Amino acid sequence: MIQPVKEKIILGIDPGTTIMGYGLLKVVGTKPQVMTMGVIDLRKYGAHYLKLRRIFERVVGIIEAYLPDELAIEAPFFGKNVQSMLKLGRAQGVAMAAALSRDIPITEYAPLKIKMAITGNGQASKEQVADMLKRMLHIPESDMLPFMDATDGLAAAYCHYLQMGRPTLTKEYSGWKDFINKNPDKIKR
Repeated sequence: MIQPVKEKIILGIDPGTTIMGYGLLKVVGTKPQVMTMGVIDLRKYGAHYLKLRRIFERVVGIIEAYLPDELAIEAPFFGKNVQSMLKLGRAQGVAMAAALSRDIPITEYAPLKIKMAITGNGQASKEQVADMLKRMLHIPESDMLPFMDATDGLAAAYCHYLQMGRPTLTKEYSGWKDFINKNPDKIKR
């Protein structure tokens, strides 16, 4: 069950070095609503370092405009091209640095986990994720963007919203013996 909150704004980011997607969810009580979604278009920047600067500036601008409480970001997945993965990791790191510069807590989610949370299928396509978000969050067709990176960013935020109901362990255990020592009332003798 989702734990109710007075109000929480979640920024979701789908990192990219050509197009970076983002989406913002406002959660009031237990009800999420889309604030906005969009993309940071980096195609006109030739040098990778200029792209990184633009990512930082735009993410800080989004943070200052919407004041999110938390950032949910998609983790880079292991690909065959090491150079592409390195660039993607840098883009993710710069977006995270922008959030950290504003003291915003960050949670990273694997692409498979995000897709699974939204569609129930870890191998879902971008189109399937976008369609499910459209239906679940009642997004009008006119608000859907041509770049699915925006809905991927929103998907990271929605995945994080769904995690709000997951209980957290208040105690950590190093093994069964430790569990028994810390919970003698749970043992029948």
